[in-house]
Amino acid sequence: MAASENKVRKFGHPGKGRRNARYEGKGRQIDPAALADIQKLLGKAPRRRDLLIEHLHLIQDSKGQLSTPHLVALAHEMKLSLAEVFEVATFYAHFDAVADGETSPPPVTIRVCDSLSCEIAGSESLYQALEERLDKTKIRILRAPCMGRCECAPVAEIGHRHIVSASPESVAKVAEAGQTEPEIATYIEIDQYMKNGGYGLIRSCLNGDFNVENILSILEDSNLRGLGGAGFPTGRKWRFVRAEPKPRLLAVNADEGEPGTFKDRYYMERDPHRFLEGMLIAAWAVEAEECFIYLRDEYPGIRHILETEITKLQNAGLAKDTKITLRRGAGAYICGEESAMLESIEGKRGEPRHKPPFPSQVGLFGRPTLINNVETLYWVRDIIERGANWFANEGRNGSKGLRSFSVSGRVADPGVKLAPAGITVNELIQEYCGGMAEGHIFKAYLPGGASGGILPASKGDIPLDFGTLESEGCLIGSAAVIVLSNQDNLRAAALNLMRFFEYESCGQCTPCRVGTEKAVKLMQAPEWDGPLLTELSQTMMDASICGLGQAAPNPLLMVLKYFPEDLT
Repeated sequence: MAASENKVRKFGHPGKGRRNARYEGKGRQIDPAALADIQKLLGKAPRRRDLLIEHLHLIQDSKGQLSTPHLVALAHEMKLSLAEVFEVATFYAHFDAVADGETSPPPVTIRVCDSLSCEIAGSESLYQALEERLDKTKIRILRAPCMGRCECAPVAEIGHRHIVSASPESVAKVAEAGQTEPEIATYIEIDQYMKNGGYGLIRSCLNGDFNVENILSILEDSNLRGLGGAGFPTGRKWRFVRAEPKPRLLAVNADEGEPGTFKDRYYMERDPHRFLEGMLIAAWAVEAEECFIYLRDEYPGIRHILETEITKLQNAGLAKDTKITLRRGAGAYICGEESAMLESIEGKRGEPRHKPPFPSQVGLFGRPTLINNVETLYWVRDIIERGANWFANEGRNGSKGLRSFSVSGRVADPGVKLAPAGITVNELIQEYCGGMAEGHIFKAYLPGGASGGILPASKGDIPLDFGTLESEGCLIGSAAVIVLSNQDNLRAAALNLMRFFEYESCGQCTPCRVGTEKAVKLMQAPEWDGPLLTELSQTMMDASICGLGQAAPNPLLMVLKYFPEDLT
């Protein structure tokens, strides 16, 4: 859409000499057929502002694109300006906003993951082979960021169906057969979960067998922390939100987009009710009126699972005091940042908010909001039923608790590994991953995904936990461990990660928006300008609004420090 077209409606001048001439609209005119389409798609759904992204998904799923006439009609139907609709439609990667005169995308889209774990597994060769093999008038092939299936790289997505350990033959076969719907994993349904004692704890809470102070004390004694990456003590966070005035809300961050992270997907597609019960206990503890689950769009199979099981949960009368709302992301890594997630739930661009105030004070729709990661809530039931010591007594090297490590890369047996907090990467590889993959020698590792930095194998005995890696310039984050070998070039790995950050920057602040772009250009040069890259990195870390820009330089700084041989 041209810049002159992206504006509110203006009115023409009255005819010469006519004082009371009628003004005629000069802006976008509503296409009756498009408006009829929108009204049919939305049906009786509310036209609230916070449902804008949900309504855009309805159009995208139905039409395969977001045409200008449909966006104009949606803006009219929701009583929003076209600018408000258009800025959201063009922000998220999974929406195809097609302007007048532009060619519509082909009916089938294949996305090939190009994040680090997939790249070292051959995703670029896969992409090139598909480009040569498939009819691009019928099939569009795109490079895409992490899809949360790093343990079975390389990965491709056809419509909403994922192909793991993908080859050109397997992808082409599915694409040509038109199989675009997600495969649904086998999981523990509500009846089986309840037979095994599930939802007994929330019933006890609602019946008064537990008081809130009991629950908070157990969580505090267990040392359970936020397992989405921040590591804030869970019990303390619940106290903070509970101390704020009503009404209060709860938001579940199920938008794990950090390259290398897939633990939340692992738990949700196997035992979804364990996390849902933890969510209901949290809502009971802070007296939240409504729970919002923000699920990344790369998990369509899990969306089907949750839609099915939440309905059963509600029909069983287990959520009488708390409304549960499932919200669908649209392909934006930045929405894993808690305040950007809140903006997205409100139907806006996923841009981080300035803090303070913090979400526990002024969160979703301006209300005090408890935000927890999926895995954090997943452990609540077990910790309360088994006691704080059960969880706290786990751990090594002075750490407490369990961690779910998402391990990918050059190991023999990648996957989610439930291991003691504080385990070292050497121990993790040998005890839980079957050692290195055949023919590979341990060279380096990412302890916390793309933003966690890169350390050499010589630093493989550092405990993996909150507070143990910061002195090395690294972070454990969500415990996404990517293992690299002597067959990997660390310069290329750092460039891959910086390209990811450049693509995923929301663009709100200059240090991140411009800094990631400039860093990519400098890192593509035949020789790295170390002093300039260091200065640029410091600016990004000091001045970026959120963790994306602040942590983006970590990998390149570690390569400059530890892997100078890979720069020549």
